Amino acid sequence: MKRVQVLFWLGLLVAVVSAKTTGREEDGHDHDLPELDWWEGGVFYQIYPRSFKDSNGDGTGDIKGILEKLDHLVDLGVTGVWFSPLFKSPMKDFGYDISDFLDVDPTFGTMKDLEDLLAKAKQLGIKVILDFVPNHTSDEHEWFVKSKSGDPEFRDFYVWKDGKAGGLPPNNWQSVFHTEAWTKPEGSTQFYLHQFDKGQPDLNYENPKVKEEMKKMIEFWFSKGVDGFRIDAINHAYEDERFLDEPLIDENRELFYENMDHKYTMNQDKSYSLIYDWRELFDKWSVETKQTKLMMTEAYANLEQTMRWYGDGTRKGSHFPFNFAMINRVTNSSGAAQLKEVIDEWLDTMPKGANANWVLGNHDRPRIASRFGRERAASFAVLELTLPGIAVVYYGEEIGMEDYRDISFEDTQDPQAANTNKEIYQLYSRDPVRTPFQWDSSAYAGFTAATTVKTWLPVHSNFKELNLAAQKTAPKSIFKLYQQLIKLRSDHTFMYGDFESKALINNVFGYTRKLAEHKTYAVVVNMNSADVQLNMKNLEKDTQKLKVVVSTPESKFEENQEITDVENMVLESFDAVVFEVVTAGSSALVGSVLLLLGAVLRALM
Repeated sequence: MKRVQVLFWLGLLVAVVSAKTTGREEDGHDHDLPELDWWEGGVFYQIYPRSFKDSNGDGTGDIKGILEKLDHLVDLGVTGVWFSPLFKSPMKDFGYDISDFLDVDPTFGTMKDLEDLLAKAKQLGIKVILDFVPNHTSDEHEWFVKSKSGDPEFRDFYVWKDGKAGGLPPNNWQSVFHTEAWTKPEGSTQFYLHQFDKGQPDLNYENPKVKEEMKKMIEFWFSKGVDGFRIDAINHAYEDERFLDEPLIDENRELFYENMDHKYTMNQDKSYSLIYDWRELFDKWSVETKQTKLMMTEAYANLEQTMRWYGDGTRKGSHFPFNFAMINRVTNSSGAAQLKEVIDEWLDTMPKGANANWVLGNHDRPRIASRFGRERAASFAVLELTLPGIAVVYYGEEIGMEDYRDISFEDTQDPQAANTNKEIYQLYSRDPVRTPFQWDSSAYAGFTAATTVKTWLPVHSNFKELNLAAQKTAPKSIFKLYQQLIKLRSDHTFMYGDFESKALINNVFGYTRKLAEHKTYAVVVNMNSADVQLNMKNLEKDTQKLKVVVSTPESKFEENQEITDVENMVLESFDAVVFEVVTAGSSALVGSVLLLLGAVLRALM
């Protein structure tokens, strides 16, 4: 009996030591780390509603189409879905010109359709985030119609100013859409401000009634069960009240939007205060509903300006401001050192306790596969989804969709491009990144009925080969990679673990994710178009053995493959791999225990 007891306890000791040294203790393991809120570490999927799924054959995506395809989001494993605007709109800027914040545009369906979508998403465990566009309305909004007519109750809902002598605008401000930022309606003595299209007049937040109306709008949708808002272009909300001319960046070049220092039209202190006020409203509803109402903010700005959206140290701001560093600063020629700088800079600068987030594409910017090359789309997916914090995935990224650059000027829909000309419209058009989702190889890529006459934007010509159905049946695909990576994010090491990065000498970006008494992971991303030899001990010095957890579809590495020659590992061009790390120290400890066990067994026998 004594022999059996000794064997039992020695065996248990080996099991415990093995668990602690190789990190075998996983979910369910007791620790003192706080429970993450539903959104923390989440994956949010952006849908551009016009382009996701058309249910009625009119060539434009709609809410019922999204409802049909919600299972795709479940299959993918995302936390929540963010919809670009669904509100009533004349569609001069495809929903970002809202004529009624409290109703659904008929293009997409009815309020009942949206309520059904909210109910189904809740049933499936998917959170729903709506786009909130606070800077402006449509010129067809009831408020602006009354404001333009001189109605004293609504005149100051918008920014009206007298022009200069000779009928000139009040100042030199230019719109994002490459026109003057001022328009004088026929019969009017004043100009109204529009930082975007002239059909999108700027609201006047100096008027407390405007803020009150927006508060009502937020509460209306929270009462419908919406889980949060992505707040669009918030750094445009206020302007400097002096209305001074904005300086040119290069005095030798002409007056146009990109050549102006927008010091008077963007990133004003009052815009931050507005967000801090709204956060209090969000938190009030979070308490009442016993679930966090999430605020995401969009503002293209420098790092210091962006960090202020988190809060000012006294008042809370958004739960996270979108991190566009990988869009704005990482290019096809970027190396490991620059990638490390961009990532570490955000992590080191954000306030203590804040959540990082990573964005590689959206409805305004070129797709990953087009910006970096189709052979790199998978490696950037590995990067985005294994970094600490939140990942935001634009529809189509999960199958490696590409920009469709063959859209003619005549078929161009984006006002940002349509306001230019045939020679330069491609430089400004966002249409190539908004083409219909490629579901399968049938007519129109399964986006709409085969009998549809025309889709609102043409389907990319590569849909026969590049589509979701094909990737689901393939042994390996970028879609299956996304599934693996999103599932891996539920591992405690990725949820809570430390992050340490290195730009390795052969232009490989590497980092470790570590958490005490859990698995240690190493991620390597080859930034080269050629194979490179890699010494993994330069990333984690005690590495003795590696086990492949996730690799890109074209990688030579197979899941669960073990690598013992860690000092001479070859990483193929643009490859990215997630490894589980077994360190020399852990193996030595387990070996010692095994030797002890052998000695005891010999003595007992």
